[in-house]
Order: sequence, then structure tokens, then C-alpha cells
Amino acid sequence: MASSLKTAGQKAGGSPQSPRPFPASWLAWTVWGIGAIFYLAVFFLRAAPAVMTTELMRDFNIGAANLGNLSAFYFYFYVAMQIPVGALTNSWGPRKLLVCGAISAALGQFLFGATSNFALACLGRAIIGGSTAVGWLVVLRLAAHWFPNRRFAMVSGLGLFFGNLGALFAQVPLRLGVEYFGWRGTAIASSALILAIGILAWVIVRDDPAEKGFESHASAALQKHDKVTLGGIFRGVKSVFTFRNTWLILIAQGGMVGPIMTFTGLWGAPFLKARFGLEPKAAATLSSVMIICWAVASPVFGAFSDKIGLRKPAYLMGSLVCFAGWATMIYATGLSLTAFTVVASVTSFATGCVIIAFAYARESVPASQMGTVTATTNIGNMLGNVLLQPGIGLLLDRNWTGLMVKGARLYSVEAYQAGFALIVGWALLSSVLIALTRETRCQPSA
Repeated sequence: MASSLKTAGQKAGGSPQSPRPFPASWLAWTVWGIGAIFYLAVFFLRAAPAVMTTELMRDFNIGAANLGNLSAFYFYFYVAMQIPVGALTNSWGPRKLLVCGAISAALGQFLFGATSNFALACLGRAIIGGSTAVGWLVVLRLAAHWFPNRRFAMVSGLGLFFGNLGALFAQVPLRLGVEYFGWRGTAIASSALILAIGILAWVIVRDDPAEKGFESHASAALQKHDKVTLGGIFRGVKSVFTFRNTWLILIAQGGMVGPIMTFTGLWGAPFLKARFGLEPKAAATLSSVMIICWAVASPVFGAFSDKIGLRKPAYLMGSLVCFAGWATMIYATGLSLTAFTVVASVTSFATGCVIIAFAYARESVPASQMGTVTATTNIGNMLGNVLLQPGIGLLLDRNWTGLMVKGARLYSVEAYQAGFALIVGWALLSSVLIALTRETRCQPSA
């Protein structure tokens, strides 16, 4: 009897069977960190046009509407690729997606910087957008495999922090690069750095700790690699949209992320020039302050939501502050530059609540649909940019008085207020939709 008990706990070879350890923290952070660095590059590429609006309008001989479309081509293809990429995370795994995304983004950025043809520049932005669609999904997927579930929202917040660092580099540092080396030279140099990230990912990143001999933090449903088919993608999308929170969060995210990314990523600098007379570097500095506040707030909101065991309260409160902040920034014309900066900082910090949406949405659907629901939530993030950037540009052109300086159109404060009405309206809608979501209490509810 004793002998049988002894052998029951042994492998076939006779040695005692012991559970595999989880990966060391340094290894988990290193693997995940490569994905986070690529996500930094994603935000850099996304926000880059903001500090070169004058150069782009002059070199391509375009107005605000076409500039908005040039920037938005990134978002058109970023959104279009979200569902396919969400499905591919279950089939290819994050490593292959990260490598392919980095290489393709580098090629797109090179084309954007090298061409003097407007159509090809739009194509370059489209390639960048489609390629970088993998960035956020890779960050979240690696977090789900390499870190325990109780740290998911916090690690996700750090991922968004890295992304916002990329947007920060696309402000004053990029503006300095444009002034010293030209926007084309800076764009081509950045394409080489993004290619290097892809090479680094191929060498270091692995989909799951099991590939390095460790225990995985991912559930059995997440570790399955399903073959991607059109029917499977359709069924996955149909499945996640049977849950109410999916719809509400998708649209709400557009009115939270869209305004800050539209402002810091394209229209903020010329607006600040029209309202306060700020030059590009000074305007980029203010945008940098906003991005820093957003970046710092993301892990704070994620950790706070995890700690209180609730998703809805912090998410809703942040959305209400954002609505009030944007309305004040745009329509309180008596604000001094200092007061404007304070309001902008508070509004940007409150925007950090959007990180909660990813954990919230993930808990609202079955675990096997993590990739798909993450993709749909991220579509919501980009939906604001897809509609706001060209929409504001169209309204600016309609309210243009005909004034031009150095070959570029100049728009009045009143024109920007007309265009930015889209921001305020969507921000209000977001608060209403978040109020209608169903609390998950930080637990799978499907």
C-alpha cells in the first residue's frame, strides 16, 4: 500500500513529480515589455501629424479636410483590422502578430516619409494603421499569459502608460526633430527603429510561459489555438454583441479616447495657436502635459478599480469629469492659459478611466472571446478618431474665412468651437452610456 502511494506521485522515470513554477517577474516583464515598447511606437506614429500640420499642408498642398483624412487613414485601417487581429490572437499568437506588425509598420512609415505624392502618403498611413492594430491586443494577450489575473487591470494600465509615452515623444521631441532634420528625415529614421523592435520581438518574445518551461497564468480557454475561419470570426463577433456591455462600452470609449487623441494628435496645436498665440513647440508642450496626465492616470484607475472590486463607479466618474472638462476648455473663452492648462490636465487625468473598459468588457463575455471583445473595445477607442478628425476638419473648412499664412490655411477660434462641438456632444453621450452598463464586480459574469 505504501509502495503504491509512493509511486502514485512519481513520473514514469521514478522521480517525484513537482508542479512547474510560474515565470520570474523579470522574465515576465521583459517579454511583456517588448510588446509595450511596440505600443509606445504605435502611439508615436498615431500622434505624429499633430506637430507637423503646417509642413504637411504645405508640402502636399492640402487644406484641413484633406489633412484630417490623411491622419485618419491610419484610423480607418486600424479599426478595420481589429476584428481580424482579435481572431488571429487565438490562432497565430501574440509573437507572430507583433513581429509582422512591426515590420509592416516600418514599411508604411518609410513610404509616408519618402513620398511626395498625397495618395501614396495616405497609403503609407493606411499601412501603418493596419499594422499597428496588433499593438494593444498583443499587450493585453501577453499580460493574460505572463501575469496573474488579479494584476490584469494594473498591467493593462501600465501598457497604456507606455502608449502615452509614445504620444509624448511625438510632441516636443518630434517637433525638435522636424525642425532640425525635416519631417521626412525624422519619419524615415523612426521606421528603422520600429523595424528593430520587430527583430527584438522575434528573438525574445514567446506566446506563453510554457514555451520556456514555466507554468502559465492563462486559463485553459486562452491557451487553445483555434484555426481562424470567416465563419468563426463572424460567430465570435455575434457572440460578444449579445452582451449589453459590449455595445455600451464600444460607443462610450469613442467619446472618451477620441477627444484627447484628436486634440493632442491633430487639432490641438493649431487651436492653441489661434486662441493663445502659442507657437508649435509651446503648443506641443501643453499637449505633452495632457498626455503625461493621461499616462499617469491609467495604472492608477486600473489599480483602484481592482482594489475596490468594482468597475462602474470610477469609469462613470471619470467620464463625467471629461465631459465637464472639454466643455469648459472649448467654450469658457475667458480662461487664461494657466487656467486652461489646469482644466486640460484634470480632464486628461480623468480620461485614464478608459483603461477600466478592457477589464470590464473582458469580464462581461466568456473567457474564450477575450480576443474578440478586446478588439471591439479597441474599435470603440479608435471610432472617435475615425469620425472626429475628419469631421472637425470638414467643419473647420466650412467656417474658414479665407485667411492663409505661408501657404497654409488659418482658422479662427470660432471655427474651432464649431468643430469641437463634436467632442463635447460625444463626451456627454459616453457618460450616459456608461451609466447604463451592468457592473461585473471584477468577476467573469458571462
